[in-house]
This record gives sequence, structure tokens and C-alpha cells, in this order.
Amino acid sequence: MASRIIDSATFSRRGTLGLLLGGVAAAAIAPRRGWAASGTVVVSNWGGDWNDRTVRYVEKPLLEDKGFSIVRDLGTEPERKAKLISEKRIRRASADVIHINSSDAFELQKQGVVAELDTARIPNYADTAPELQSPYFVPWLYSGVVIIYDTTKVSEPPKSYAELWDPKWAGKVGLTNQLYFNYMMMAGLVEKGDMTSVEDGKARLERLAADSKPRLYAAHQQLQAGLANGEVEIAVNYKARGLQWAHDGLPLAIQYPEEGAIAVTFGACLTQFAANPDAGYAYLDAMLDPQAMAGLAEASFYAPANTKAALSDDLRQLVDFSAEERAKMRFLDFDYVAQNTAAWLEWWNKSFAV
Repeated sequence: MASRIIDSATFSRRGTLGLLLGGVAAAAIAPRRGWAASGTVVVSNWGGDWNDRTVRYVEKPLLEDKGFSIVRDLGTEPERKAKLISEKRIRRASADVIHINSSDAFELQKQGVVAELDTARIPNYADTAPELQSPYFVPWLYSGVVIIYDTTKVSEPPKSYAELWDPKWAGKVGLTNQLYFNYMMMAGLVEKGDMTSVEDGKARLERLAADSKPRLYAAHQQLQAGLANGEVEIAVNYKARGLQWAHDGLPLAIQYPEEGAIAVTFGACLTQFAANPDAGYAYLDAMLDPQAMAGLAEASFYAPANTKAALSDDLRQLVDFSAEERAKMRFLDFDYVAQNTAAWLEWWNKSFAV
């Protein structure tokens, strides 16, 4: 599939805001419907810009301005998961809604701490992409692991994950520890053609470390800096991250891998022992509001899970995937991931991240 160069004009403020249908400005989003429920909803979420965008596009215009009171419980994903699981014994959750990724949502469902959803109480849920849906998780934003490259240094990028093992890319590829299990599944996919062959992929990753010597960064921000200062020319990361970094001024393009991109989905769950499930359901529906989703797509460069999100064709083409690309996307086997994540992390730290 052809790569797409992201030019700076794409990200001009006037041009970007113009991508929203009807000239919808971020601060002026109006809800499609009002909710009769009110009260306090406690929301567990990441901090930083993720929470800032949640407040700006969802919580303030669609909930707080409509009479809801929101208490924000912010922290890292492992901390918030551990807290929710520990509350199971008292059958009382400190949060009504938890923001989470789809893989961790599966783990929380197995632990019995998130509820099976009554989707009739989330009208916007009917418009979410079927491949992202599950009985206990509201999909919100998604992306995929792609090949991001510096257009000033790479004229013919790798067309597939497999090509990253080509010796010509030795020392030029950047990875981040934050995506360790994605890389392990990528290696299994290259080795055996499926997403459940991580054991077979370990030797391939060891060869990558020995022969191609990719640079390993602690987090996304450090990988961005590595691209900016020329330490690396290629990054294997979420498409949304590549678009964010291009928005920040880096000369980047996106190559969709021939094997199909490994998908990542972010969203939220209603906790099993929520104190205010009615407000929780109102919150989950507000997350999927079509206008809010348009603002979030523009601000974050993640694709919206709501297929009726109010995006222009240009914005959708930028952040989303084509029909062909979506058909090839590789979705996680959540049970397989949940059973093996701890062992994979131990292996990664001992055998690769050294």
C-alpha cells in the first residue's frame, strides 16, 4: 500500500479547524441530545493531554455544562487497574467509569470488576464500528502500529514489518518499551503469519537486536526526540503518534505494513460496583457524541470509533484507515494476551531491553 506524506499545510490551524464539518470549533461543541440523568460521576482516567482533551470535548460541554458533577481520579493505567481490582473485595468501586485500552478492559472483565453493558442505555453505541465492539467496553479512539519514516532521509521505506529485519536499516529504526508486546506479536506475525506465535517470534527479535541494532527508547516522547535529532530515521509506532509528530513539525510519512497493522483501541468501561451507574451510562454515551468525536480526532489524530462522527472527508482520510487497510488490521486475541503479558514483559526486559 502506498505511504502517505504529511505536509505541513495539512496541519495549519485554519486548515485543521476547517476539516470539521460545519465549521465546528472545538470549544463550541453542542450535544446531539440531552440526558435526563444528572448527579456525580467519578471518572478514572490518564492524566496529561489525554485528560485535557477528555475535559475539553466531552466532560465540560456535554456533561458539566448540563448539570453533572465530575470527579477525576487520574493516574497511570497499572495504578488504576490495581486500585479497581483491590476494591472488588468490598464490592464498592471508587470510580463509576474507567478509561482503559481494549486489552486491559478484557483483563478487568475477567477479574469481574467491569460491568456487562446495557447498550440500549448508550444510544451512540449503535454507531460504533462492529469490529471494535465488545459486551463490556465502549470503544472510543483507535489506531494501528505502522511504519513512520523521515522523508528527508528515507526515499523507499520498508513496506512491511518483515523488511525491518533488512540489514540496510541497521541502527536506523527506533522502538519504545511502551509497545513491547506489540513488537513481540509483530515478530510472531512475521515468523508464523499470526498474532499468537510470540514464542516463535522471540528468536527473530533476538536477531533484530543482534543484527539490526534498533534504538530502544523508554517512551513515545523520547522516540519523537530521536526522530527529531536524527538518531533514527524510522519508528514503529501508532499512526496517531506519527501524525502528532508531523503536526509538531517533523518531516514524516506513514507506511501501512503489508501484513496489516496491529490495532490499538482506547475507550472506557462501566465499573461493576459503580456508585452511580445512571450517570456512568450518560458519560459513556457522551464520549461517543459525533461532534465530540470530531474534535477529538482533530486534536489527537486517533480515528473515532463512532462511524457517524462529524468528520470531513479530509480529516477522516488523514486519521482513519481505508476500507482495505481496516480489512487487514490485526486485532489482539485478548485471552492470549492476558495469559502471557507478564511473562512477555519479563522476557523483554531480560532478553531485549538490555
